[in-house]
Amino acid sequence: MAKRDYYEILGVNKNADEAELKKAYRQMALKFHPDKNPNNKEAEDKFKEAAEAYEVLSDPEKRSRYDQFGHDGVRNGGGGFGGGMSMDDIFSHFGDIFGGAFGGGFGGFSGGGQRQRRVNRGTNLRVKVRLTLEEINTGVEKKLKVSKYVGCTHCKGTGAEGGSAYNTCTTCRGTGQVTRVTNTFLGQMQTSSTCPSCGGEGQTIQHKCVHCAGNGVIKGEEVIPVNIPAGVSEGIQLSVSSKGNAAARSGVPGDLIIQIEEAPHDELQRDGNNLMYDLYLSFPDAALGTSVDIPTLDGKARIKIESGTQAGRLLRLKGKGLPILNSYGKGDLLITINVWTPRNLSRQEKEVLENLQMSENFKPAPSSKDKSFFDRMREYFQ
Repeated sequence: MAKRDYYEILGVNKNADEAELKKAYRQMALKFHPDKNPNNKEAEDKFKEAAEAYEVLSDPEKRSRYDQFGHDGVRNGGGGFGGGMSMDDIFSHFGDIFGGAFGGGFGGFSGGGQRQRRVNRGTNLRVKVRLTLEEINTGVEKKLKVSKYVGCTHCKGTGAEGGSAYNTCTTCRGTGQVTRVTNTFLGQMQTSSTCPSCGGEGQTIQHKCVHCAGNGVIKGEEVIPVNIPAGVSEGIQLSVSSKGNAAARSGVPGDLIIQIEEAPHDELQRDGNNLMYDLYLSFPDAALGTSVDIPTLDGKARIKIESGTQAGRLLRLKGKGLPILNSYGKGDLLITINVWTPRNLSRQEKEVLENLQMSENFKPAPSSKDKSFFDRMREYFQ
């Protein structure tokens, strides 16, 4: 069965901001919450469906991939609760977003309020990489030297000095959550939030590491090799898993997010996967015909210019453009002919042209073959 569009699920348009997404998700969650719809499989599925949509659209990186590639762009590691995550997983993940309103469910849906201890996660690290068209054409490996948080070598990332023991947090009694019950118009609501004493870990350190103050991370540097595939374009973001900032006390590292920038080329311009080149010919060359060298990303290519070539004609070198990302195809190199008109003429040159001016061959007589530049472009892309 085909998956529904995430924007359609939440009832928002594609330009919805974070506040609109959050409001729409809250309304959906309240409407289809299992405690309000007991033993209703359809409501439970819609509750999970809304959670999956919000989980993707509320993350800028995942949302960008979804907008470009649809569900395929977020299928692998891109999020989604639709697979095998339980209701309690959903409540736990979104508890902090809504102030704990979903942390324990309505009326204690999660069953006793038992929670997995919080796993620390490092923040994502974002860098920009500037590429030439030649690098985009072939793909390239870049070694990026980044400043980031790395694991403390003194305590091996544990945050504990000299193997100091951990104690169960007395505030949450090891659960990592503090719970309270309040009365609302929907009935009694049990809400959970992260324990302020242990940060959700359920335990505290007896003696903190003197180098990292118990955090398990310190500022450092790392050289990270990154393979950038051929065919990337300006604005595309690539993700390298677990190469972001290290997490406190041996948690899960964040990701390294790489944003692609393109350096302008001296002679070629990019248009999608095609390349554009403006060729300027002298009037004699256009009238008599000639051979010229055209720059490509693989070197020079010699092409023949037929006699009587008109300004605005569009030539194509098939397969001389850029690779299509994650595909075997390539774009083309499109060459626009421009006939150069001299600005300053000598007396002798003027006399020659004045003699030719009266010739019938030099009077414009366009035929059906001489289509406009826009007509040729339209035919090319049809």
